[in-house]
Amino acid sequence: MKLLLWDIDGTLICSGRAGEHALIRAMKMEFGVDITIKPLELAGRTDTYFFGQLLKRHGLSYDLEAIHSLIEIYLSHLPEELPKRPGKTLGGILPLLEQLSRREDIAQGLLTGNVERGAQIKLQHFDVWKYFPFGAFADDSHLRNELGPHAIRRASDFHQFDFTPEDTFIIGDTPYDIECGKVIGANTIAVATGSHSIEELQSHEPTAAFADLEDPTLFLNLIDNSPTLTPT
Repeated sequence: MKLLLWDIDGTLICSGRAGEHALIRAMKMEFGVDITIKPLELAGRTDTYFFGQLLKRHGLSYDLEAIHSLIEIYLSHLPEELPKRPGKTLGGILPLLEQLSRREDIAQGLLTGNVERGAQIKLQHFDVWKYFPFGAFADDSHLRNELGPHAIRRASDFHQFDFTPEDTFIIGDTPYDIECGKVIGANTIAVATGSHSIEELQSHEPTAAFADLEDPTLFLNLIDNSPTLTPT
């Protein structure tokens, strides 16, 4: 079996910055602070890391209690923000996930900087949560590079199969996704559907890089045949 671990924002979906708007509302409600967030500030970071840094930046307490309080308020606003924004599943994702879900030799999970409840809210909104019975989330660690072992352990428990990093493909749209895969010796697939260009992603030397997943052929060939295949 092969294990595919997917990032969410910029890889599976574009939420139309719903998460950012929910966080802006949360900061205003809880602390009376008006903030702006640049897309690249959030990309590839975990919620727990970024929320803590945001509190610190504004001279506020950033201990675990404060971070968890902010997360709860953020999560209360997120379901309201998603329908307001021009979000979508990214090109090719729905048919690819459906095709992969029918294969007995493929396991699919998440490896994301979202907290688990945030991931569920986002992916249920776009009707793709059903494809991911397990994952690793910002609840597990505020450091993205520590999430890989959690995801592999949960995949192994769920499927009763001992996955190894060599069996694993981490798929994401930022250099952080590539780095967290390399830390554990997994294969890394970069997709330039977020805030980073394909040239920038290739400079971090992933196993493979794709402009998008509109045509699944090269992606599936990579999974099925060779983790060292480099598409053109």
